[in-house]
Amino acid sequence: MNIIISNSSGQPIYEQIITQVKGLIISGQLQEGDALPSMRLLAKELRISVITTKRAFEELEREGFIVSITGKGSFVASKNVEFIKEQQLKEIEEHMQVIVEKAGNCGLQLDELIEMLSIIYRGE
Repeated sequence: MNIIISNSSGQPIYEQIITQVKGLIISGQLQEGDALPSMRLLAKELRISVITTKRAFEELEREGFIVSITGKGSFVASKNVEFIKEQQLKEIEEHMQVIVEKAGNCGLQLDELIEMLSIIYRGE
């Protein structure tokens, strides 16, 4: 499992793990039933605390992305990927609504907003 942690990111490490694991599941790179590395192994590979990986795994399990079986490990849960994608799209739409409102408040035109989004999306 290829997870990249950024210490310069404003996002806590456990959230970075959660976001990336969710992305791997939604994209199909991790399939239902696939085993995840143990919390200890992942912590060692990422050079972080086991407590941090435990927190990420607990949150992923609480949200239904993974299941943990005592003595066997953690596995990708059998959750409807389309449902997960729909949840993500809804969250994106909510964020975009806030962006549109803020853009309107400062007089930003639609084409300027689209240009900003394009620049951010491409990472320029």
